[in-house]
Amino acid sequence: MADIDSRTGTALASSGLIGLTHLIYALHAISAAAGIMGAMFIVTAFITGWPSLIGVILNYVKRSDVAGTFLESHFRWQIRTFWFALLWTVVALLLVFTIIGAPLAWILAVAVGLWVLYRIIRGWLALVSERPMPIR
Repeated sequence: MADIDSRTGTALASSGLIGLTHLIYALHAISAAAGIMGAMFIVTAFITGWPSLIGVILNYVKRSDVAGTFLESHFRWQIRTFWFALLWTVVALLLVFTIIGAPLAWILAVAVGLWVLYRIIRGWLALVSERPMPIR
């Protein structure tokens, strides 16, 4: 049975799981950085780069291990970031096939890339402070 935090009433996360969550944020950040430094958009590097793919797989594999801890919200945050980035990338790709939509697709890809960076940074900073992420 996991120890309970007397302050919040939630289960305490092990240092190994906290380290894993840092690793997953790092994997997502590596993919996003590849988009910044390369010819790709941040969002396309994020959803197609192997570090992010490994990160989201780890999220799903270890999800039950973090249940009831503040890390559960971080895993949900990371998973939702990945899937919403993929959704908006598909929308941008569909817009590319129209003359009017092509400039919109570029703007959307840049905006989603900035959103991904925001989510990685905000989540990682909250993890460093051992705070949960909001449920939104």
